[in-house]
Parts: sequence; C-alpha cells; structure tokens
Amino acid sequence: MPAPVKPAARPANPRFSSGPCAKPPVFSLDKLADAPLGRSHRAAAGKGKLKAAIEGTREILGVPADYRIGIVPASDTGAVEMAMWSMLGARKCEMIAWESFGAGWVTDAVKQLKLDATVREADYGEIVDLAQVDFDADVVFTWNGTTSGVRVPDGAAIPDDRAGLTICDATSAAFAQDLPWEKLDVVTFSWQKVMGGEAAHGMLILSPRAVERLESYTPPWPLPKIFRMTKGGKLNEGIFEGATINTPSMLCVEDYLLALDWAREIGGLEALKARADANAQAVWDFCEARDWIENLAKDPATRSNTSVCLKFTDERIADGAAFAKAVQKRLEAEGAALDVGAYRDAPPGLRIWCGATVERSDIEALLPWIDWAYHTELEAQAAAA
Repeated sequence: MPAPVKPAARPANPRFSSGPCAKPPVFSLDKLADAPLGRSHRAAAGKGKLKAAIEGTREILGVPADYRIGIVPASDTGAVEMAMWSMLGARKCEMIAWESFGAGWVTDAVKQLKLDATVREADYGEIVDLAQVDFDADVVFTWNGTTSGVRVPDGAAIPDDRAGLTICDATSAAFAQDLPWEKLDVVTFSWQKVMGGEAAHGMLILSPRAVERLESYTPPWPLPKIFRMTKGGKLNEGIFEGATINTPSMLCVEDYLLALDWAREIGGLEALKARADANAQAVWDFCEARDWIENLAKDPATRSNTSVCLKFTDERIADGAAFAKAVQKRLEAEGAALDVGAYRDAPPGLRIWCGATVERSDIEALLPWIDWAYHTELEAQAAAA
C-alpha cells in the first residue's frame, strides 16, 4: 500500500531524547535570573539554593525523613560509583543487569573492584527473575532500564528483613514511577532525566542502613576524594545539607529548582506519574493498532513509562539497524522528532522519551510521523531492491 500522506502538524516541541530530556513546559532562560552566578556556592545564597534543592527533592519524591539526600558530582553515574566503591565488598554481592547501564555496573564490580559477585543478566526486552535474587547479599540494579525500556514492576521481591543493601540506579524512574523507599537503601538519579534538568549533577539518597555501612566499613581499595562520604569514621553530614564535595553549577541548581516548582504547581509526584503514564499509553496504543512495530519490553507489567523502546517487526525489512536509522533520520529532517534512535548497544529501533516534561499533545503529533516515515522508508527500500 502507498505511504500515508505526510502529516500536516508537527510536535510543538520535537525533543524526545532520553537524556538530557525535554525541559519542563514552563521553562525559559529568563526564569533562571535568580541564580547566584559569580558567587561562592558556600556563601549563604548558594547554600540556601542547594538546601532548597535537597528539601524539594524530599518533598516531591516523598523520601523518608531519616534518609539523607546529597548532591554529588558526575550525574547519576557518579552517584552510583560513589555507592559501589564506598559500600561494596563488606559482604557477598549480586549484580543484576538487563540493559547497558546495568551491564556497566556489572563491569565495574567484577573487573574494576574485582568482586566475586553473582551476576544475573537478561536479554533486552526481558528482566531478571527477581525471586531468584539473594537479598541477604548487597544487590545493585537499575529500577528502569533506560536503554531497554524495561522496569522493575514493584518492590514485592525485596524483603523488608534483608541483610544486604539494595543499591538502586533510579535515574529514569525517579519522578515518574513509584519507588518503595522501605525496600531501597541507596537510590541515585540525575536532574537531566525526568525533570528535564541540566547534566553533570547526581543525587544520592541513603537509608539509615546505608549510613551504618559507611560508618562501619572501610573498603580495601583507595577512594578518590569525590567518592569519600565519611570523615573520621562518621558520615560527612555536610554533603547532605548542601555542602557539596566539589563546586556545583548554580545555574543548573536554579534550573532544577524551577523544575521542582513546576512539579509542585501541577500536583506533585502523582501528577508527574500521570503525565508519563498518559504519554506512554499513547505510544503503546499506537503499537497495538499496527502489526509492524511493537514494544521491546515483552511483559506489559515491566514496560517503562519513560524510556519507551520500540522495534520494527516487518519481515520485509532487510537490515533492521539501517532501516531504524533511516526512519530516525527522516523524523529529524522533518522536524518531527529529535534523538529518538535506539541506544547504541540496544536492539535497533526507536526510543521515545515519555517522561513528565513531555506534553501528550506532542506525543500524539509525533505518532503519525512515525507511520509516515516507516511506510516511506519501506517504499524506498523496495524501490532500491
């Protein structure tokens, strides 16, 4: 059949990157004018902003009062590495991975820290059987696999009386999915994901059990300065009150504060989750109505509502990777979607960010363009054969 007519309407904001993600709909540079630029982050103005970022995170996410929240260097990656290098090695360890970032944590634990870890892996589109995981060991895992679109459905598999720590990379989940805090001892994320903030700053959230580990255990390897969270055997509380380990960008802090204010205005965490759910549902419904595209996540219960990963299933496609790349280029050339290609290590396809900062109207405007790009490229492939 001929390709559909090129759609007349385009998304008002064609930014569907899975990180850095779209800015909140209310964003404009002039709203960052209150950032204390050219000032020390240790001055009262800087400390106040950093403290507000920590307190706002606690408020919107519902983080328990006895959990510490710190702003740390190097985005989510830095936060995960701080936790792994500072806490692992005290007891047996299990590393869980079902996509590339989880696989990266496996590499660090096994090849860099040289831990004798139990490694549990699943293919893209699937998830590890969490019922088989030994939570008396320290367990490192991603809550939402950004590069596979597969997430942990809930915390039911994690026992309350576990002996080990749960170290959870939640960078594509925080502010869009429920995080069962009582099940999680270390939670990390970055501003650049669901809240549409700027890159390079990570958030590290510690339970009392994680603090106890830091204060009772000294790892056998050297710790760089930016990983050190204790002083004299006690937690460096300043880190969790806004006294950052290294110099933060106060412009980025202001941007994050703007995003937190927007979250409050629309109704907090429940509203953020609802926006992501609605965006993802529009994409899922689109796939259900077509036999040539489907969600990479095989089990609907594990489908991500933020990093929605899709694959083309038409058997007429000769080269899946080349076809997906061509579709992506058509969408970008038309100004319909930017940065929607699958992650480089993932199966070929599309990855559409559906987090809360994306408007559903933009998702709905994008979908006919995917239809058009797919059929147009399929025709081009047939003509070239």
